[in-house]
Amino acid sequence: MATDFKSIPLIDISPLLAKWDDPNMAEDKGVAEVIRKLDKACREAGFFYVKGHGIPDSLIKEVRNVTHRFFSLPYEEKIKIKMSAATGYRGYQWIGENITKGIPDIHEAIDCYREMEQGVYGALSKPLEASNEWPINPPNFKRLMEEYISLCTDLSRKIMRGIALALSGSAYEFEGERAGDPFWVLRLIGYPGVSCANGEDKPTNDIGCGAHTDYGLLTLVNQDDGITALEVRNLSGEWISAVPIPGTFVCNIGDMLKILSNGIYESTLHRVTNNSPKYRVCVAYFYEPNFDAAIEPLDICIQRTGGTKKFEGAVYGKHLVSKVQTNFVT
Repeated sequence: MATDFKSIPLIDISPLLAKWDDPNMAEDKGVAEVIRKLDKACREAGFFYVKGHGIPDSLIKEVRNVTHRFFSLPYEEKIKIKMSAATGYRGYQWIGENITKGIPDIHEAIDCYREMEQGVYGALSKPLEASNEWPINPPNFKRLMEEYISLCTDLSRKIMRGIALALSGSAYEFEGERAGDPFWVLRLIGYPGVSCANGEDKPTNDIGCGAHTDYGLLTLVNQDDGITALEVRNLSGEWISAVPIPGTFVCNIGDMLKILSNGIYESTLHRVTNNSPKYRVCVAYFYEPNFDAAIEPLDICIQRTGGTKKFEGAVYGKHLVSKVQTNFVT
């Protein structure tokens, strides 16, 4: 359960990555310390920064740079990959077309999902069965994003092994039928900067993205340096800034991990407000369960929380599709 945290912890996960495929990794002193820190962060905030993650900083920056270049194109160019139900909810959406709790968000975005073979999950996956709508300009966009997605998937799997151990389970709790074949979502998001109106010094701006929790297991946020906009709500209702730290990812827990942990770990409300005059880019990678996974609290977590199952189960793909179909104006 989230606490009255005042800051978001930073964790060097390099010891975990060095031993992630070692069956005895929990016995390593360095790994044990990472697991302890992950557990504390997931209990108290549901958010943490990671460094020592192994993804080149040059790639992290280039992903943001090409996203900036796409969003700087004329509107007529961007809507060539416009999202609709016919595109499987993949592609570009203009400012205000993403809805959070009934209110339009002040951002534009490209939404991408792991591609699925037609009919592989029956009717469950039909609304999302399509190819991703990659822009032709910038020309290296698709190649760069696919490389980035592959590295984020690999990194997330390794972090999830640490989280599994933090929950007192096996390192492989989130493999197999739960997340051995993980679905993923990538959102490339652009938040317009604000301008001072009527000669006033203080800029005004609507919420770039309203308060929400994420749907899946783990999110990796790659945000522009030098612009503080992401905020996380603590138990008292205060909004704590996730100040950008160069070379790190901001990580947070999703709803599916909250269920699996039987509430030991919280999916924490967060929002985005860009009060900077600069345009801000954020690239959010979401590591999800298997699309057809039936998510239930882990037995070990039920035992640790008094023997009572606190959450009903959910089929991940059904949960995702229900959210996607109500989140956008198409």
